[in-house]
Amino acid sequence: MLNSTLRLLARHVKGFFAPLAAFITVGLIVAAAGLGVFALLAEGVEEGITQRFDESVLHWFAQRRTPFLDESALEITTLGNGLVLVMIVLIASVFLWQTQHKWSASLLLFATLTGKLLNTILKLFYDRTRPSVVEALADVSSPSFPSGHAMSAMVVYGSVAYLVGRLEPGRNLRLTTWVVAAVVILAIGISRTYLGVHYPSDVLAGFIAGLAWLGFLVAAMRALQFFARRRPETHAEEKDLHADAGVNAH
Repeated sequence: MLNSTLRLLARHVKGFFAPLAAFITVGLIVAAAGLGVFALLAEGVEEGITQRFDESVLHWFAQRRTPFLDESALEITTLGNGLVLVMIVLIASVFLWQTQHKWSASLLLFATLTGKLLNTILKLFYDRTRPSVVEALADVSSPSFPSGHAMSAMVVYGSVAYLVGRLEPGRNLRLTTWVVAAVVILAIGISRTYLGVHYPSDVLAGFIAGLAWLGFLVAAMRALQFFARRRPETHAEEKDLHADAGVNAH
């Protein structure tokens, strides 16, 4: 479906920026569809439909707390802290830039910054109070919905996994990268509920919104790769990418 759309645009829209902009628009529509699912969940939260389930999950985790799990959850949740994510994005961006994948680095920075901005706007709009039915094991101050840790983790770790995975020669290695990223993202989300600082619906909403934005990034990158031959600098970047993959495969 994705490649068919790209080929259709390639046949009917000339140049580089016009078809790229058209496909990014399609990506934004896909992202909007994801945000539509988010909106349905948000409506359920506002109407109190999820409250009973949210509180039962929080109580379930609270009843199973141990000093070891408490410490583990606190360590895991730091993987979604702002400073840690900034460092990961900077390191990945420097790596991509130095390996002549400057468009990839730019898109990673763009996705991260806009994802954070979107999360802030959503938090302020819904202004959900943090859980109070169990003791919170971490200090928090911002509104609860959607989870910033969950959304940022989805955007950052998902983006890095996709962009770096493109440089890896084998399918198994790329799959391993995605699995590791998925485990980290899921663990961060669970840690927020375990610590009592987010309802599970907050975390799920963060995942959905983050995935919608990640989908936009992937669509943009696929379009860039497909239309790279129409612009010298992107053609050189993609040519180097495929050349490196061929060498590593041998």
